[in-house]
Amino acid sequence: MSNLATDDAVIAAATSGDERAFGTLAQRYRRELHVHCYRMLGNFEDAEDVVQETLVRAWQARDGFAGTGFRAWLYKIATNASLDTIRRKQRQVPKADSFAEVPWLQPYPDRLLDLAAPPDAEPDAMVVARETIQLAFLTAIQLLPAQQRAILILRDVLDWSAKQTAELLDTTVAGVNSALQRARATLRDKAPARDEHETGEPTEVERTLLARYIDAHQRSDESGLTEILRDDIRITMPPHPFRYDGIPSLAPLFENFRAHGDWLLVPTRANRHLAAANYLRAPGDDTFRAFKIDVLRFRETKVAEITTFDKTLFDAFGLPQTMAKTMEPTMEEP
Repeated sequence: MSNLATDDAVIAAATSGDERAFGTLAQRYRRELHVHCYRMLGNFEDAEDVVQETLVRAWQARDGFAGTGFRAWLYKIATNASLDTIRRKQRQVPKADSFAEVPWLQPYPDRLLDLAAPPDAEPDAMVVARETIQLAFLTAIQLLPAQQRAILILRDVLDWSAKQTAELLDTTVAGVNSALQRARATLRDKAPARDEHETGEPTEVERTLLARYIDAHQRSDESGLTEILRDDIRITMPPHPFRYDGIPSLAPLFENFRAHGDWLLVPTRANRHLAAANYLRAPGDDTFRAFKIDVLRFRETKVAEITTFDKTLFDAFGLPQTMAKTMEPTMEEP
């Protein structure tokens, strides 16, 4: 940890009414709090709102800070604010067969994930973070009641002790352990199995598949796309309930994207998956405009799943809203 986080004088100033000191100290934890809230909620924009609410609550409750750890105190506020949001919006799903069951699901840009890790994080911790930010995990934990979801994340993702978790949630160690067992059992029984190889960095084969996907999509090449898709390909489009299973089901999609106009795709990354940001130039227009983000999942040597999100988060991905007809896209290293 940096000197800022451990300097008692700075913490004392921040919690005694020095607004500038408070803002500087809280800013250090803003990104990791955002990732925590995103895991809880599965929604980037909701997480942003909850983090802002967390900092407001913390500032207003600064007199109640007991001096036992500023980071843990912020996490307690953020977790409780997330729980309030889940309960208010009643966001729990009865099944998690696909991302179509989670209409509020949004992607998280890798460029921001790379800013979220605490500076003293161990390499193994980063592997866990990668596993537990992927879309499959986020969808699976939407099966859990709010309290169980919080406990699973605190214990199995953040590696908090049962005692720390109980203190944060104002419950007992026995209650935490019981809820954790139920949460793990639910995921074991109801959540789809995850591919173990997806915990690592993308392979050269996967990077090549992304490049082929971009090339074929830009040329509206149906046969080129079909070549790289598994026969049991699945495509979903949160927040829409649409779900396409298998290559024969994609015929209306192929016909639709040819009719839309011209495409320009830029490689990016979301939730530790390779992805492509799509720009569309409609007939009669001279500008490519932000349209969608496709997040790809691979199995063996083909594309197994594509999750399509709308253009809402282009800014968060560091992507422009438009590209001129003659502009060459800036290719982000996937």
